[in-house]
Amino acid sequence: MENRTASCYCGQLRIEVQGPPLGTGVCHCLACQRRTGSVFAALAGYAAPWKVEGTATEFVRTGDQGASFRFRFCPVCGSQVFHTEEGNDDFVMVAVGAFADPDFPPPQDSVYECRRHARVQLPEGITRYDKDPD
Repeated sequence: MENRTASCYCGQLRIEVQGPPLGTGVCHCLACQRRTGSVFAALAGYAAPWKVEGTATEFVRTGDQGASFRFRFCPVCGSQVFHTEEGNDDFVMVAVGAFADPDFPPPQDSVYECRRHARVQLPEGITRYDKDPD
């Protein structure tokens, strides 16, 4: 089984996941734009179990559909590495950039297309949602 490790910029906070991603996607919502400092967030979902090393600072945000998400980031360098949905430990969402792998699988889904910056071009065949499909 393939294991992957994602880490913050300074390497203090790491998460090791197992197997292929359950899915990959990008989110263009304004909350993701603000939390990443980018025009979208690129995420990959993984099934439990996973292993975290290092210390994380946490921030909980309630999404548009009412679910709460716990974001973990490095208290040293500030990099966001992963997040989970409150009450659901079956999977974890990892920031694709934290893998530092240019060959990482491309996104399969794009959510909040209504907030996508016009200059952002995505791969053909990607599933697009105007808002959150859940």
